Amino acid sequence: MPTLRHLTLTLLLGVLGMLPISVQANDATWQALEKGGLVILMRHSLAPGIGDPPGFERGSCGTQRNLSAAGRAQAQVAGRAFRARDIPIAAVYSSSWCRALDTAELMALGPVAPTPWLDSFFRGRGDQASITQTAQEQIAAWQGPGNLLLVTHQVNITALVGSGVGSGEMIVVRPEGDEMQIVGRLSVSGQ
Repeated sequence: MPTLRHLTLTLLLGVLGMLPISVQANDATWQALEKGGLVILMRHSLAPGIGDPPGFERGSCGTQRNLSAAGRAQAQVAGRAFRARDIPIAAVYSSSWCRALDTAELMALGPVAPTPWLDSFFRGRGDQASITQTAQEQIAAWQGPGNLLLVTHQVNITALVGSGVGSGEMIVVRPEGDEMQIVGRLSVSGQ
């Protein structure tokens, strides 16, 4: 028999799932994405909490912090926004953490390739210097056609562009040799 706590949580998740969610960006960012050749650095969608619980195992979603119902909806809305604007996505890479993989898969923009150079290094889970260098090299090598979507973690994005991001937020960059020019941000929110 469901407890009051279980019923309250179910009701709350149902209400959150009905909230309007939008993808916000300026027209210039969308227009740049239409042309291709850019890299989208996305933090996984909403997964309440910080880090991962004790007993974390990379291959076992049950041991990780996972997407909430609102996070799943957030990823789906972001994918719909890209499809509605016919934004060309040539490749999708993701951290192997379940919350990142689920975000990428729920966006439904193409096959998702898990890759270690997008894995989190929060609290010493990985080698920050090596992961960041490999990600920089992969971004610098991107030329299109289309855009490259990278679903990763806040710490990874901050290491790459020096700026934090919220859950489900994206920073769009243009590779320029060994540098990256920030083109704009895309924000998936409940606004």
